[in-house]
Amino acid sequence: MPIFRKMTSSQIIILGFAAFILLGALLLMLPISTRGEGGASFADAVFTSTSAVCITGLVVRDTATYWSGFGQAVILMLIQVGGMGVVTFAVALASFSGRKISLKQRSTMQEAISAHKIGDVVKLTGFIIKLTAVFELTGAVIMAPSFCREFGLLKGIWYSLFHSISAFCNAGFDLMGVKDQYSSLTYFSADPLINIAVISLITIGGIGFLTWDDIRTNKFHFRRYSMQSKVVFTTSALLVLLPAVYFFFGELSGLPIGERIAQSVFQSVTTRTAGFNTADLNAFSEVGIAVMIIPMLVGGSPGSTAGGMKTTTLAVLVSTAVSVFRRREHTHFFGRRTDEDTVRSASTILTLYLTLFIGGGLIISRVEQLPLLTCLFETASAVGTVGLTLGITPGLGHLSRAILILLMYLGRVGGLTLIFAALSGTKGNTARLPQEKLTIG
Repeated sequence: MPIFRKMTSSQIIILGFAAFILLGALLLMLPISTRGEGGASFADAVFTSTSAVCITGLVVRDTATYWSGFGQAVILMLIQVGGMGVVTFAVALASFSGRKISLKQRSTMQEAISAHKIGDVVKLTGFIIKLTAVFELTGAVIMAPSFCREFGLLKGIWYSLFHSISAFCNAGFDLMGVKDQYSSLTYFSADPLINIAVISLITIGGIGFLTWDDIRTNKFHFRRYSMQSKVVFTTSALLVLLPAVYFFFGELSGLPIGERIAQSVFQSVTTRTAGFNTADLNAFSEVGIAVMIIPMLVGGSPGSTAGGMKTTTLAVLVSTAVSVFRRREHTHFFGRRTDEDTVRSASTILTLYLTLFIGGGLIISRVEQLPLLTCLFETASAVGTVGLTLGITPGLGHLSRAILILLMYLGRVGGLTLIFAALSGTKGNTARLPQEKLTIG
């Protein structure tokens, strides 16, 4: 269509997500989507659709008890498309139908999955589809014995598939409301199959398809990996290990040792934009809540099913600080240096996320008359597309819900993508102004 030819890749991405959110909301408003009489209200439907497409997991209605089987299937479809990426899904459909993928579509796909080269994006799309199918089906098979034993054969299979897709896509939606509304996976905190499967799926989906492509190419030869893959592995490992150690010694000391280890690792992994929980988060101290907020904001890695600022952004910021401390001119990783544009982008992303996170929390706290830390936890969960909650989301007013919707949307499409889309018509000023020294610190 002519209108799409005039649009930039950033504009196509943000409109694609918006269109799919609206489609999901309309489907969820149908009477067949809910268990009670009549369909969901537009406010509930658009919040749920946004949360699903943006793979967040925050809900205003319990997924298991409010939505019917059809409604749950719609939510699962939204999660799957949102996890893979709307553009990836569209390119995959076009490719499978035999249509030629244009250069414009390839460019959009490249930006959507943060690929370095435009030439292999179609082949990479096929790899993403296969990888997604293999891991989601494997996860469902691993969880099936536990869910089938608890809920019966057919319902157990459905629960296994639903939670496997939700976990791989880092979405955090669950169907455990049949046990207790908004209980997430707390009833399975001691189940080794559920813990292993969910932790593995969250981690696999969160490290990024580009990293998995690197693994496919170079196998276990870590030295041959790209600098980005090495940074992703190192940063991800630290972001799991450090909070897990704190949870083990600081928050979960009253549990038996086996369950204590499982819950510590689970809570550390799930804060990386997954949204499941096997522990009562309201029982955590204020320090524990604050510790969870940090990895929630960081999120997963570029080109993954996870949201957040991304692990590479944090790594660049920390490495830049270390370079300044050591009076080095450039930021270094594994014997390679990063360019100044990357450092500037990382600083911009940090500023943007902190502004959205703190600003949203302040507004919700003031409007709802709730503790600030609780509201900051909720906004960090939304902008990081995590889905963890301290239980306040269902009771929020329309303004606060609208803020969370905006944060989830920005967190999924990416703040820079939205800015680039808004400023696509402006031309950069190439003139160099006179330089003058500015004292900082």
